[in-house]
Amino acid sequence: MSNALDLYSRVEDLLGVNEVTPTLYKYYFSTLENLEFDSLLDIGCGRGAFLEQLQKKFPLSSFLGTDLSPLMVETTKKRGIDAKCIDICKLDKKFKVITAVFDMVNYLDDSELINFMKCVEDRLKSGGYFICDINSLYAFEEIAVGSFIKDNGDRFVTIDSFFEDGEYYSEFTLFEKVNNCFVKSKESITQYYHTVKRLQKVTNLKLLEKKSISVYGDKVEKFYLVFKK
Repeated sequence: MSNALDLYSRVEDLLGVNEVTPTLYKYYFSTLENLEFDSLLDIGCGRGAFLEQLQKKFPLSSFLGTDLSPLMVETTKKRGIDAKCIDICKLDKKFKVITAVFDMVNYLDDSELINFMKCVEDRLKSGGYFICDINSLYAFEEIAVGSFIKDNGDRFVTIDSFFEDGEYYSEFTLFEKVNNCFVKSKESITQYYHTVKRLQKVTNLKLLEKKSISVYGDKVEKFYLVFKK
């Protein structure tokens, strides 16, 4: 999985992710501005863009990012942010807030989700908050499927994806220019559709807030969720 995530990190800037994240981040910032917290863990921190903005907004709090991609973690560290390439279940520290931004939870199958939510609960301080977002069924069935091609001269990436039986499968093929030659890399990533009710069922955390998010149109593409221990 780490190889696939490393490949994703090399093409993320070509996928239009940066066009969506500002809208999504506003939901998290709005919630955090109304909370008192001294520590925050961001699971699946990616390149650290979210944590970098948080450090500027909340200078008195401590932050840690985790990601299973070594490349992502190294990029986050270069931003001056504490980050580790580690499974959160192996962390021995507790946090007032834990976040999982940009459908990170959708990368977990059902059994992984159960274990993940238990580990989140165990690593939250009493009265702590878990904040995440998940994709809607519409996002998987209508927006994410199909083929995507992007060429910026030095990199050429194609993504072919389909959704079936609650699973979203995407295959990444990257041609990257190295010393006047193009090197091919190929990996696949699977995401899983989870309902809000399913998340509630597998955790003792209480759902405080649920918001519907539409980025590209009028239909709901994501659900923004705030849980409390």
